Amino acid sequence: MYLHVGQDTVVDMSRVVGIFDLDNSTISKHTRAFLARAQKEKRVVNVSMELPKSFILCTDGEQETVYLSQLAPVTLLKRSRQI
Repeated sequence: MYLHVGQDTVVDMSRVVGIFDLDNSTISKHTRAFLARAQKEKRVVNVSMELPKSFILCTDGEQETVYLSQLAPVTLLKRSRQI
């Protein structure tokens, strides 16, 4: 099954590790450091033309990818439950 995360981007639900609220989760210095490292390593995909509200962490074995989405985490959670 696939989850539509914004614009024309879908991710395989089996790859999704978590859906996180960008405002609340970036309070932690560990999360900020993780996102900064992912950005530096070019593992961040911005699927938002607007200010992102959430990020989706996906893994494909050893490689992690972070998707920034303009959709609220609650919306993404509802979409994932409909699948």
